[in-house]
Amino acid sequence: MLINCAVYQYGKKVADIPKPEISDYIEQSDAFVWVALRDPEPEELDEMREEFGLHELAIEDVQKGHQMPKVEEYGQTLFVVLHLLELDAEGKIQIGEVGIFVGSNYVLSIRNRSRTNFLNVRERCEREPHLLEHGAGFVLYALMDAVIDRYFPIIRALEAELENIEAKIFSGDSTTRASIEEIYMLKRKLMIVQHSVNPLHEAITRLHGGRVPHVCSPLQEYYRDLDDHLGRITHSIEGIRDMLNTAIQVNLSMISLSESAVTKKLAAWAALFAVPTMIAGVYGMNFEHMPELKWAFGYPAALTLMVVLDIGLWFYFKRAGWLGGSDQMITVKIKD
Repeated sequence: MLINCAVYQYGKKVADIPKPEISDYIEQSDAFVWVALRDPEPEELDEMREEFGLHELAIEDVQKGHQMPKVEEYGQTLFVVLHLLELDAEGKIQIGEVGIFVGSNYVLSIRNRSRTNFLNVRERCEREPHLLEHGAGFVLYALMDAVIDRYFPIIRALEAELENIEAKIFSGDSTTRASIEEIYMLKRKLMIVQHSVNPLHEAITRLHGGRVPHVCSPLQEYYRDLDDHLGRITHSIEGIRDMLNTAIQVNLSMISLSESAVTKKLAAWAALFAVPTMIAGVYGMNFEHMPELKWAFGYPAALTLMVVLDIGLWFYFKRAGWLGGSDQMITVKIKD
């Protein structure tokens, strides 16, 4: 579906034009055409291929979708693929794509499987005619900048989710299975972001260093700034990944400590029962010559001994912390 089709000259919008007139305007050296499509039909892609003279392999990539982020050159045309990431109401990451064709005097963006629009990008460009004078190269920068900026809220959401998981682990509000499931779900989300950022981080270096495409050469500082943003995102991803690995180890340690506490508790109660059992077992032996068997105070003395020993053991185990409640947790204070 066609979203916008407009021609720009000297940094200002001239007019909206119909698709059949695209090829007429891109022949003008002092103007460029900016076209935006969303979920186009194959017929629309064929029409764009004819109007812009696009390579059939690039059109095939857009049509099939599910491409890794990349920057490729087809003659004088630059083809860029970006992932559009969105968080839905359930906290899941939805993945869309945008393919951008950039020539010396045209920009064609094709958005697939995404509700994210670029109307604010077009408005931003039109508010900065002194930069829009650079033509298609600045439009490409603005589109990439908008996509990359939308990664930051997702990173912040993942960091907040990690903090929530850590709080649950130390407070005991979540079961062991639930904590592990939450950690691995977060790792899957992190991998989605990583697969969208890392290839783009590698590809974007071609736009500000070495043999830079002609359309991007006047704006290398801007593309270097995008590279810096991607570097910050990559650093955040690595930090979250390290913290997730630590959270897994901490969770396993908490499980081990919990099992150790249960073992101590069982051992303490077993000892409390073992002492009376041992005394009763001694006097339950059927030997004929046992001095205390004929003693009048033998029975109350044996019971008293059992009670005194059990009380002594109970206080000892209580002071050692072996008889704490089953929900006893280890409190950890984390200072910012």
